[in-house]
Amino acid sequence: MDEKNYMLRMEGISKDFFGNQVLKDVTLRVGKGEIVGLVGENGAGKSTLMNILFGLPVINQTGGYQGKIYLEDKEVNFASPFEAIEAGIGMVHQEFILIPGFTATENILLNRESTKYNIFVEVFGERLKTLNREEMHKRAISAIEKLEVQLNPDMLVSEMPVGHRQFTEIAREMDRKSTKLLVLDEPTAVLTESEAETMLKAARKLANLGLSVIFISHRLSEVLAISDRLIILRDGQVVRELESSSTTPREVASLMVGREIKEDLSKKSIEFKKPEIVLEIKDLWVDMPGEQVNGVDLQVSKGEILGIGGLAGQGKLGIANGIMGLFPAEGEVFYKGERLPLNNPVGVLSKGIAFVSEDRRGVGLLLDEPIDLNIVFTAMQIQGRFIKKLMGGLIKWRDDKEIARVAREYVDSLQIKCVSEKQNAKELSGGNQQKVCLAKAFVLEPDFLFVSEPTRGIDVGAKSVVLETLKRQNREHGTTIVMTSSELEELRSICDRIAIVSEGKIVGILPPTADPADFGLLMLGEQKEVKAGV
Repeated sequence: MDEKNYMLRMEGISKDFFGNQVLKDVTLRVGKGEIVGLVGENGAGKSTLMNILFGLPVINQTGGYQGKIYLEDKEVNFASPFEAIEAGIGMVHQEFILIPGFTATENILLNRESTKYNIFVEVFGERLKTLNREEMHKRAISAIEKLEVQLNPDMLVSEMPVGHRQFTEIAREMDRKSTKLLVLDEPTAVLTESEAETMLKAARKLANLGLSVIFISHRLSEVLAISDRLIILRDGQVVRELESSSTTPREVASLMVGREIKEDLSKKSIEFKKPEIVLEIKDLWVDMPGEQVNGVDLQVSKGEILGIGGLAGQGKLGIANGIMGLFPAEGEVFYKGERLPLNNPVGVLSKGIAFVSEDRRGVGLLLDEPIDLNIVFTAMQIQGRFIKKLMGGLIKWRDDKEIARVAREYVDSLQIKCVSEKQNAKELSGGNQQKVCLAKAFVLEPDFLFVSEPTRGIDVGAKSVVLETLKRQNREHGTTIVMTSSELEELRSICDRIAIVSEGKIVGILPPTADPADFGLLMLGEQKEVKAGV
């Protein structure tokens, strides 16, 4: 392609953080109206490359970068995201950048609000113009309609299901008339299959109108389906550029990780002839925004991995969050025959139950603290571990040597990519942050573990590590695990049974070997049509 036909050229980009080389001589080119897929393991450098393009302050604050960037053949070097937006670059980030207390409309039009004249403008100037709510509402609806989704423009972001928040971010970029290049960073990670299909259609429609798109995703089938070309990063370098139509997910996965990937994780074959019920949930109700848990009944057998699946907003995430006391809950939960205290997180944790939240940044991590402290923090607070004592506990101090030893052990076993265990959690990629959350739970040595969306935003190689780690924790330590996931195949790969939630209730429980169509019917609330026993 002639250089004049490229919307974007990033030439010879290199970058290091704290002595750690994360990008080395990377070249990425995107044609006008082209969708380029960018894939790689967590820590491969995808987010850093996009942060450089978007002018995020963290890049200049850490010494800048080497190489050159050309937008429509004009060299650029953005000092801030505002400059990038002004030049026509939009980005939908993996972690939402929305104001929870604002409506969808207010977030979509933030800093680009429609205003109207009033008499005070004559005296005090343009700053006294008032918001034209009617016009803003029309603009928001127009942007939403381009996505062809059901999104209430007047709903507060704090009350939205996660999938709707993603659509709000994308609609915000669609309202910007000047956008020439759109970066979609894991846009379907939190979407259901139907929502993801809608989003992909919208991206293709934008490309057909001449908008250039960089599409970052760990769902390889989606990347191959939507992109024209594929660029594969590994360890901060481009290892291959492929035509999407001439490759396969297996080939891409092997190039990403530099090793063969098994097609499927081996399924467990444990039979529970006379299961011992370790957790019993009776008529559980949870008040969690965007979720509905309306009278859940469920029994969990000792030593099993039980999966919980279902469509977004149907209640699958609310079950664990309610039991762990993060949101108001009513009903009865019995653990080892003893009634658990609801709405009491410390009380639940003290019983030997751990939780890995789907919200790693908001709940799971202390972002401004080092990895080692994140890993041991809950064990210190709840179990009193990693603390030395004198005079009967009158004098206490942290056992930094033991904290460092345990942290290094988990960094190695979970393959957490970092400079050292002293690196701050906020400096890690999303997938490595998720691994720290798992280590934080494992160090508690729990008898029972709730884990929600453990591989959200994690690439195929890291996903294998995380799932194998959960299997090992279950097999070697006897930990009973309840795993919630939006990925049905992920649940089928390691779970003994899979419970499906629809409209706030468990509508059926199937073995992982059941027909995929039966799982789909249960998710749609059509349990009468399911042939397998539920």
